[in-house]
Amino acid sequence: MTSADKIERWLSEPEGERLEFKSARNNYHFDKLVDYCVALANEGGGAILLGVTDKRPREVVGTGAFAEPGRTEAGLYQRLHHRIAIEEVRVKGKRLLIVHVPSRLAGTAWEHNGRYLRRAGDDLVPIPPGELQIMFAETGPDHSAQTCGAQLADLAPEALLAFRQRWARKAANPRIADWPKHWRAAD
Repeated sequence: MTSADKIERWLSEPEGERLEFKSARNNYHFDKLVDYCVALANEGGGAILLGVTDKRPREVVGTGAFAEPGRTEAGLYQRLHHRIAIEEVRVKGKRLLIVHVPSRLAGTAWEHNGRYLRRAGDDLVPIPPGELQIMFAETGPDHSAQTCGAQLADLAPEALLAFRQRWARKAANPRIADWPKHWRAAD
């Protein structure tokens, strides 16, 4: 649950990569909400506050949009395949919706209808191909899942001895430390 203090802090902050304000007094187009969720996730996650004026000084005007937040959450999951929590709160007697958008995972980007979006000022714009490549390359190959071709003879005898001593201690089996210097499990 978002505290009243946090909401007050948000109201005084500028709109930015992680914070979006929409008055949405009567309603708000679902596809637009989906697009803003995509953009915020691609920029590290954040919150969308529905029921707050966009211009400063911000005013809580209340919203009639998305009367059933749980149904809206389900719709967002259907479209984006990510869980996005929607919190309904009362501020100054008015209904406010807070859409909590998580960050994308490293090496991925969220898209909607084939469009990878981010924010540019007050607009949503496509992410350029070069930036998408950088995002997708954030995680490299998992070298730990690949064999390296090393042989037992490539290992230092001191390293094998140290390994056996640690293994013996961990397994509470002192006989392991006494195994022959070049003992292999296949022998």
